[in-house]
Amino acid sequence: MFGIGFKHAHYAELLENSSTYSGSSELAVDFLEVHSENFFANEVGGGGAARATLAKACQHWPISLHGVGLALGSAVGLDPWHLDQLADLVERTDPLLVSDHACFARGFLPHETLSETAANIIHASDLLPIPFSQASLAVLCRNVSQVQDRLKRNIAVENLSAYFAWQASDYSETQFLAELTKRTGCKLLVDVNNIYVNALNQVKAGELIDPLRTCKNWLDQIPANVVAEIHLAGHSVMDDIVIDDHSCAVNAPVWNLYRYASQRFGRVQTLIEWDTNVPELTVWLDQVQLAKKHVREALA
Repeated sequence: MFGIGFKHAHYAELLENSSTYSGSSELAVDFLEVHSENFFANEVGGGGAARATLAKACQHWPISLHGVGLALGSAVGLDPWHLDQLADLVERTDPLLVSDHACFARGFLPHETLSETAANIIHASDLLPIPFSQASLAVLCRNVSQVQDRLKRNIAVENLSAYFAWQASDYSETQFLAELTKRTGCKLLVDVNNIYVNALNQVKAGELIDPLRTCKNWLDQIPANVVAEIHLAGHSVMDDIVIDDHSCAVNAPVWNLYRYASQRFGRVQTLIEWDTNVPELTVWLDQVQLAKKHVREALA
């Protein structure tokens, strides 16, 4: 299965031409992904224009809910309101997959006069990396299990593009993620672009020589049976850092890694991300056709 994001710029075109872009048409996509938080209501059970549009999309495509705000690795725990909203959205859409990131974002306000209560928790509105430590793994497992118990389904957890790393480490990233799946039963969403961006930044820092080989080693260390989805996206290279900005077509080395991942994991559900500088729909659909071609060739 191959999907794209359901972006505001393409709402009308997709819905007005649903027979072309769904089903067995040559231009069809198999599913649409949305960021869960964009379709939260002011109150559980509420509606609104965004949810009405999503309901129309659900009539033609399976929906994948991809979150950016659960902050699954946060030691302060999950936001009850956020989890309530997500549970309500899951009930409404019956999604193909629910996913979020192996990150933290919630924490107590750092002020010596403030008590550590729910009222003093802030959200950083970012996907911040967590240590690959035993303590951090326990927190992540607890929060993932809470989400799964509430949603009554397993979720998928995505690896991050990270711009710093913690010194405390009991596991490699792949060991950490594999252990998470063992303890919770969750799946993994493997973002191939994120792996490559991290490797490129290690090259720039003088820590690596061969980023592609490093990324393939990363993929080799992930159990094949736990991968529920693959993400592909473009990135931007600046003078001193590589940014995972989803602003362009998938870069050539990432296609190389996708072929390798397809050989490793088989025909895994694939999503092409494009979140900034969103192109014409036909440009995005060309990327879907490329993904299909790479999988066919990888598995030939």
